[in-house]
Amino acid sequence: MSDVFEGYERQYCELSTNLSRKCHSASPLPNGEEKNGKIAEIKSGIDEADVLIRKMDLEARSLQPSAKAVCLSKLREYKSDLNQLKKDFKRVSSTDAKQSTREELMESGVVDLHAVSADQRERMAMSVERLDRSSDRIRESRRIMLETEEVAISVVQDLSQQRQTLLHAHSKLHGVDDAIDKSKKVLTAMSRRMTRNKWIVTSVIVALVLAIILIISYKLSH
Repeated sequence: MSDVFEGYERQYCELSTNLSRKCHSASPLPNGEEKNGKIAEIKSGIDEADVLIRKMDLEARSLQPSAKAVCLSKLREYKSDLNQLKKDFKRVSSTDAKQSTREELMESGVVDLHAVSADQRERMAMSVERLDRSSDRIRESRRIMLETEEVAISVVQDLSQQRQTLLHAHSKLHGVDDAIDKSKKVLTAMSRRMTRNKWIVTSVIVALVLAIILIISYKLSH
């Protein structure tokens, strides 16, 4: 879930709850300056809610498919809630709110004015519940973020230890390479000495053989 989307969601839930309360409190007021002030506040709040809905829509469509589906599902609920708020605002801002409400109730066959208040209270309770759920999700996200941070720190520490181990092993391998190079040089020198000694021994043997041949030839001639 996107932190940006959750921020917009929290703002919308708070705003929706406030707008529901304002509609409920403005409905019984007589036409006048006080009611006009309430209506202006509600109108401004609904415009702000429209902006938040558009921001959530843009943010949801930029997410990965799995998170996108969840956010769009929530967004449909918020759009429906906003439409209901607009209906409530239209009823409250009507020049003859009581007559408009009476006509709507007569058309639907409902004459109990307490049902309207009950519906508003239910919507307010739902808005508060959504706000609580949003807060819970934010707290859960923070908890997961802290746990992830702890895991990341542990991984970094493990990687640092492994790096030190690899550097130590590399240093040892470098020392082994130096020892092998020295051994190669010693073996090469020994091989050269052995070759030189072979030539010397062969030369001595050849000289002795020639000397023996000369001695034998001299004796046989005399």
